[in-house]
Amino acid sequence: MTDRKDQVTGLETRLHANGLVLLGSIVEGGRTRVMVGNAGSRMVPHVPGLPEADPRDDPVNRWTRQVMEPIAEEFGATVSYPFDGPPWHPFVSWMLATGQAFISPLGLAVHPRYGLWFALRAALLFDRVLVLDPPDAASPCETCRDRPCLSACPVGAFTGTAYDAEGCRDHLATTAGDDCMTQGCRARRACPVGTAWRYTPAHAGFHMRAFAR
Repeated sequence: MTDRKDQVTGLETRLHANGLVLLGSIVEGGRTRVMVGNAGSRMVPHVPGLPEADPRDDPVNRWTRQVMEPIAEEFGATVSYPFDGPPWHPFVSWMLATGQAFISPLGLAVHPRYGLWFALRAALLFDRVLVLDPPDAASPCETCRDRPCLSACPVGAFTGTAYDAEGCRDHLATTAGDDCMTQGCRARRACPVGTAWRYTPAHAGFHMRAFAR
């Protein structure tokens, strides 16, 4: 039988080959839930049509399913998706439970390595215990004194406790919002954590178009 440590290594290799990463895991009653997502823009070359694709065509979710179904079968796991519902799976809660993500002042999950530049794409559930690297210990926001993310938004959409989504969309519909539309959310870009993993402008623009539509 293949060693379970080798299984984890093999899983990571398969994910990396598709521009995806293993983001953390939770062991519950002899079962292991492994969180999968993208970090930075390494996923983009693997998704047909991205980043120029029309978000309404749902290219990322369709590609995620096509990639993850055979991986789940290969490694003997069941797979679920954050876009597959209702009922909606509690993906953010699962990710927080791994100890490798925390809620930032923007309300987005922040990762000690990837910062705000990651997204959850799938979860693999194994009927056995897999040993992964131990989680990071604390939120990087705890030692961030200036919290530039809260002052960078040109329309003050983030307060640290609330988010004015409509005010944000209204701004994006104006010429003044072109910077956020083409480069990505200015508040998100202000975070000093994981800057090496920032989305490329084209990748960020794809997600901003999806949000603003």
